[in-house]
Amino acid sequence: MIRHSLDKTNSILLVASDAPLQKSDFDEIASVIDPFIASSGSLSGLIIDASSFSGWGNFAAMVSHFRFVHDHHQRISKLALVTDSAVLGHVAEHLAAHFVAAEIRRFPAGQVQPAKQWIMQQD
Repeated sequence: MIRHSLDKTNSILLVASDAPLQKSDFDEIASVIDPFIASSGSLSGLIIDASSFSGWGNFAAMVSHFRFVHDHHQRISKLALVTDSAVLGHVAEHLAAHFVAAEIRRFPAGQVQPAKQWIMQQD
């Protein structure tokens, strides 16, 4: 199950999971952020706390994940990936750069607050 929290004041979504991702996880997140995006126009940032990433529960979950990214990536300004996994971090950054309109930055595991501060910085 994926955990998520939406900081409406700063327009930042934080997501984390310590179990394989399921299709229902993305349905649940969309039900929370879609109304927010509809009223505000976008998210300032998305923080993915991938301190432990267990992959996808099944093919439907992976498809839902990619569809979620496709449907939302142009509405997110910054993406912070919080992980110590060199493989996950580098692969995610390079793959996401081809599919995501957001500025992407990686942070070490446990550094969610610095990631949030980076998103809140005005460029």
